[in-house]
This record gives sequence, C-alpha cells and structure tokens, in this order.
Amino acid sequence: MTALDTDVLIAGAGPAGLLLAAELRLAGVRTTIVERHHERPGFSRGFTLNARSLDLLARRGLAGRFVEEGWQAPQAAFSGLPLTLLLAEAATDHPFTLGIPQLRVEELLERHATATGAELLRGHRLVTVEQDDGGVTAVVATDGGERTIRAAYLVGCDGGRSTVRKQARIAFPGSDATAHSLLGDVVLADPESLPLGVSTGPGGQVLVIPRPGYVRVVTEDPAPREDGDAPVTLARLGAAVDQALGRHVELAEALWLTRFGDAARQADRYRRGRVLLAGDAAHIHPPAGAIGVNVALDDAFNLGWKLAATVRGTAPAGLLDSYHDERHKAGAEVLANTRAQALLGRPDERLDPLRDLLTRLAGRPEVNRALAETVTGLATAYPMHAPDPGAHRWLGRLVPDLRLRTADGPARLSQTLTAGRPVLLALTGPPPMGEADTLSGPDGPGGTNTLTGSNGPGGPAGPREGNHHDHATARAHGVDVVFASCPDDHGAAAVLLRPDGHAAWVRASGGNATGDLAEALRRWCGPDGQAPGP
Repeated sequence: MTALDTDVLIAGAGPAGLLLAAELRLAGVRTTIVERHHERPGFSRGFTLNARSLDLLARRGLAGRFVEEGWQAPQAAFSGLPLTLLLAEAATDHPFTLGIPQLRVEELLERHATATGAELLRGHRLVTVEQDDGGVTAVVATDGGERTIRAAYLVGCDGGRSTVRKQARIAFPGSDATAHSLLGDVVLADPESLPLGVSTGPGGQVLVIPRPGYVRVVTEDPAPREDGDAPVTLARLGAAVDQALGRHVELAEALWLTRFGDAARQADRYRRGRVLLAGDAAHIHPPAGAIGVNVALDDAFNLGWKLAATVRGTAPAGLLDSYHDERHKAGAEVLANTRAQALLGRPDERLDPLRDLLTRLAGRPEVNRALAETVTGLATAYPMHAPDPGAHRWLGRLVPDLRLRTADGPARLSQTLTAGRPVLLALTGPPPMGEADTLSGPDGPGGTNTLTGSNGPGGPAGPREGNHHDHATARAHGVDVVFASCPDDHGAAAVLLRPDGHAAWVRASGGNATGDLAEALRRWCGPDGQAPGP
C-alpha cells in the first residue's frame, strides 16, 4: 500500500483523539487518525459529560450540540458516600452533569473532526513506531496489508493498553487492581425484580442504572483473581447478582458485558521526544465519579494548541513540555480522588467512621462545593509563575464565560476563543481612537465580526492606565485584542486568555497587574512578530 505523510498522526478515535484532531485542524495542521476498529462499537462505556468538559467545549462553540441531546442533573457524581454534590454554586458556566452516551459523544466529535478536515482511517492497527530527529515513522496493519505513515509527531490516544506508550518505552507505574466488578447492559425478565439504585444483600451490593430500553447492572466479581481474564457471560453476571442479593434475578438478554478493576496507573511522562500520550493511554483509574471521558477531553484541549504551535514553528521554548507539566499533575489528582472514592465504596465496616465524617462535612456548603469542583476538575488551576501572592482569582484558571457588551450587541467571552487563538480581552469599554478589534463568530474561523466596543450599561471595568502599552505588546506577539465592557463584578480590566481559555495574565480594575504581560506573552505565545494561530 502507498505510504502516507502527515503533520500529526493520532492513534485512536476515541474522545481524546477526535477532539485533539479537531483542535489541530483548527490551526491548519495536517492530521490523520488511525483506528483499529472498522466500525464504532455499538455500546457506551460512559454516559456523562461533566461541567468542566462542557465549559471547555463551549470555548469552541460546541457545547450546545451536546447539551441539546442530553439530560441534565444538577449534581456531580461521588462514589462511596450517601451524599449529593451540588453544582449550583460551583465555578462553572454549566452547573449540571449531562447524561449523554459516550457513543453519541464520539459520533458528534467525529463529525466535528472530519468537518474540519481531519482524516480518519478505520481498520488501521498500529504495529510499530520509530522516531528520529525529524519525525516518527509508524507501520499500521490493514486488511490490504501493512502501510507506512510518516509524521512530525505521534499522539497515542489508544487506551489503557496503549501500543504507542509501549512502543515509545514510556513507563506506566501504579497499582494493580485489587477488586474487580462485572458490568452488564441487560434486559430484565421482570423489570420489577431489581430496583434502580443500590440494592444490598447478604453477599454484597448491586448497582442498577436506568438506560433507554435496558438497565446497566454492576456488581462485584466473586471469581478468583486467576480467573479474572475469563470471558464475562450472562450466566456469570447472573450468578454474581444472585450471590450478592441472596435471591434469584432473571436476566433475559445481554447487550454488552465486561469486567473492570480498580487499577490506578499513570505514565511517568506524557511526552518522549516526538511521541505524546493523552486520555487512557496516559492514565487509568477506578471508574468512580464517571470521570474517564472528561479527563481525556481535558488532555486533548490542553495539548491541541500547544502541539499545533510546535508543528507550525511558532511555539516558544518549553511550550510543548508544559503539556506534561500541567496535565500530569492534573492526572495525578484524578487518580488520587478516584482511588479515594473506590476505597470508600468497599463493604468494610472499619471505613464507616470515615464515611460518616465526610458525609457530615459535605453537608456544609463550602465543603460540598470544594468536593464538587475537585472531582469534576473545575478546581483546575495551571501555574503561571506570577510572583504576586495576591494574584487575581482567574490567574491559571478557566475564565468564566463573561457577558460582554459591544457595539454590535451582546456577546460572550467564549466567542472570542472559537478560532483557537490567544486573546487579550480589554474589559474597559470601546477601543481607544484608531484601534479596532476582531471577535470570532459563533461558527468559528471565517465568521468574524469587527467590534468597536461599547461602554454599555455596566460602564468601563477600570482605568485605562497601561492599556495602550498592553494592546501594542499583545499585537506584537500576534495576539488578538478584543475590546468590550462587562456588567458583572469581576475586578479585572484586562486578561490574557490562552487558546484553552485559561488566564495567563490579569490586570486588575485598579491598574495593578498580576505578573508581567510581556513575559506571559513570551511564555505562551512566542517571540515578537510570530502569530501563534492560523
């Protein structure tokens, strides 16, 4: 078969691979995805998108496509405790968990990725990987034989048993599973025989989750560990349910059966030369909190703009390495909180005092909010190296989707980021005489509207001291400058937004800056005169 040449090769067409491909194409980077399956599986491992994922997708104008198809629950999942983590007061623009099958999430992301020009090759299984100073050579197996693909970079989004990770000789330290569970999407002979939620019997617990036309049943696998690789059958799941409840429940039909454990592992590095990892290829953890798909999307959103700038030759030194620095720390925190939830969910009465203590503490609004933001990733804050200990609360965090007022009418902060470029948002009303700005339209690149800004009912957000210098400095680094006013009380006059929506620098309304703008621009956007985006 013919060889293929591309800028970035992605292994795996799951949530991480598809979103990453779309982010790279947004910056004009040639991107190819290889996926070993000929067709997308007909089952869904996950069924939720959390608030953090929706906030990120909104920065590209995508969240609405998912929200309109799902159902909303105003709380976050936390396994092992009888408590509800409320999202109403959390730091999010989407204070709910969205119920939507992973299969549908992948379908929508695939549609988005291919619409941007990403090439998806199904039935292509990665076999070997070799890298050199100039790029990566991958050999993939297809129905027609082997094929060679040459790329500048390779990203493994190919799951917990990642071939890319193994071929790149990246260590995967952590702990093996100590407990296993059986999961089945099944049809009950008698729908009344197994109530929804958690049922406890003399032999354990059974979790039943409603699904359209069937139920998802989860219970502990009573089989010995040496039998842990045996295929899961309907009879085996039924026996485990019967043993847990001490009574017989007739399972009429199986739509999908699998087994999972509480193993927790994390790649010791997310980058080795020209090979990078994202999603389950970089970390596996207990399924507590239904966080898997969401962490994968977070990885892809952080990596996409950094890798694109690197391929285009506009990235400042160390930008691509910051992907490991930021997401490895975030991944370690996910492993910690999911392992804690898994431990709390064990039927061990010695844990009862701890469960009782945490449940009572979670009854306090401030603790409830902190737990909700921790388990959903809403508390994510990346280090921006600002020397000021009294830094603005936005620094390093995802900036809220502010209501903006412009001469063209109302807008949202997320609209400034749909093109995937860094933005200096000047929240001081209209631009100074002779200055103009550009705001990306809701449909992304190509849908641009020229804004002149407006004071609006809220008035200017702060003084203009230093503004002219800020604007000129940002433009010298190829950064878009957007002028607007905002009726909300946020205490900021200007903010430098990375393409992922996290604040890299903030000037307070009183005129004081958190960190140095020129330094932040050099760190995230490259030297003067280099445009970081398409």
